[in-house]
Amino acid sequence: MLQPTRTKYRKSHKGRIHGSSNRGEILNYGIYGLKAIEPDRIVSKQIEAARVALTRYMKRTGKVWLRIFPNIPVSKKPIEVRMGKGKGSPEFWICRVKPGRIIFEVDGVSESVARIALYKASTKLPIKTKFIKRF
Repeated sequence: MLQPTRTKYRKSHKGRIHGSSNRGEILNYGIYGLKAIEPDRIVSKQIEAARVALTRYMKRTGKVWLRIFPNIPVSKKPIEVRMGKGKGSPEFWICRVKPGRIIFEVDGVSESVARIALYKASTKLPIKTKFIKRF
């Protein structure tokens, strides 16, 4: 699973995802990409599951770039614990994704293979996505 080696603060606020992405919305590395259409939080397990589905379908040919990274900790209190007594300990890591953000980029495979592979990856993610191509 992806997680940062260290952060400035151990715990963070939940936050909200407002507006659309103002960075990371054009293809920089590959020819094909997967773009987010709606805002949501993506967990590191979901990113890893999508990446595995993508690389397995491509049979490890071509190259894959991951354009998001889970750097926000999500804390959780244990089950059946009474209210109060502070915030829970960090359980997993998430990435806040705004609409327009590119999640994956692919190169070195045909368009038909890339389209199917990115579709398989998108089924592992909790948001609607769109296949895009560099012109």
